[in-house]
Amino acid sequence: MPHPTASHAVAGIIARLDDPRYARWAAQIRRTGGCRQPIHLRGSVDHIDAGTGELLHRYSTRSEPDGVLRVACKTRRASRCPACAETYRADTYQLIRAGLVGGKGVPASVSAHPSLFVTLTAPSFGAVHARREANGRVHPCRARRKAAPCPHDRLLSCTVRHAPDDRRLGEPLCPSCYDYTGSVLFNATAPELWRRFTEALRRRLAKTGGLPLRELREHLMLSFAKVAEYQKRGVVHVHAVIRLDGPTGPDSPPPDWATAGILADAIRHAANAVTVTVPIPGQPGRILTWGDPSKGLDIRPIATSDDLTEQAVAAYIAKYATKAAECVGTLDRRVGALDDLSALPVRDHARELIAECLRLGALDELADLNLIRWAHMLGFRGHFSTKSRRYSVTMGALRAAREEHQRGDEIGTGRIPLFDEDTALVIARWEYAGKGLSLGEAVLARAIVGGAV
Repeated sequence: MPHPTASHAVAGIIARLDDPRYARWAAQIRRTGGCRQPIHLRGSVDHIDAGTGELLHRYSTRSEPDGVLRVACKTRRASRCPACAETYRADTYQLIRAGLVGGKGVPASVSAHPSLFVTLTAPSFGAVHARREANGRVHPCRARRKAAPCPHDRLLSCTVRHAPDDRRLGEPLCPSCYDYTGSVLFNATAPELWRRFTEALRRRLAKTGGLPLRELREHLMLSFAKVAEYQKRGVVHVHAVIRLDGPTGPDSPPPDWATAGILADAIRHAANAVTVTVPIPGQPGRILTWGDPSKGLDIRPIATSDDLTEQAVAAYIAKYATKAAECVGTLDRRVGALDDLSALPVRDHARELIAECLRLGALDELADLNLIRWAHMLGFRGHFSTKSRRYSVTMGALRAAREEHQRGDEIGTGRIPLFDEDTALVIARWEYAGKGLSLGEAVLARAIVGGAV
């Protein structure tokens, strides 16, 4: 006997294929690029002659299948919609690469500006299982220690050579010893740590150049693009391209004294100098920092070796722009304060981090951190992918160019009339009417995008 879910999907496929407007539905699916959860819009667009008030053209969703227009959800999360996340990844790649070699409105001369690929990590919050590679070999997770066991009578050692997909990676060797409070607070303050880091970096550059900070912008501009990535232990670290420009941005060279070596020294100083203090009731203020610079700070020049070209850096950053905390065994949706944590489909370490977010979020002193709202993100509440104003092209510009191209294609097919914007007034009325696809529609959508239908 067929499974009820399978029978429901087959019935949905047949119903959609039998619909007289199937061809138009399929066209909408192709236009969304195979979006897994398309947004349903209901409404109309009127083109009116601004001089006479005459209605030149009207588009209405009444003639569309199910009376709605389906548009891509445009999420960046690969766990929710791989198709839209791939578009976001590709845009991020173009944004990062343009800031390294030019293009998309950025002059090619930017490739001569000092630029570094920097990774800032979190400090240790307790011993965890890790995959350790050196000299082409995988080594034991942690060498056996001769010291006494931890206060909970556990030996903090592991002789396993973990595989890349080992579910124990990132799990504490002793959960009772692990500093869950520190881990959550670091994630919550990471955006502020980054802001203070860039400010300290500018101050250091100004001091090195013998300039007052207020005059630095007249000689030098600091440009960057960064992405946050979750480590297996559930804390974020930051990958960034940091570049030195002249006073007007990528179209002007930096002063001669502003070299890659000067930038690297300033980054080391700034990473070690900044802190954020968080008040905790009944305890001294918790001081959060980046990880030990000797271990948690990686600074590498770009395009000087085969394995770190500008394409490799852009691809690496773009890959992590579509991922979030769900990659370390937690959820991609919000957790309510009344949810049963024991029933959540997450690993134990993530469950403890979520529980700590909910506990700390209930404290008045930490209300500004919004830890309950961001419990599913293990406390992190910042933007995953950000850039300075003049680093390169913007995401908005890339989307606008793509939409203009799609609009031109639609005009070429005769579906949308082309009017002079100086003579036509466009009035649009839209309302949200739901999202997603049925089981049967989802099967058809995959076949359509894959070329099987």
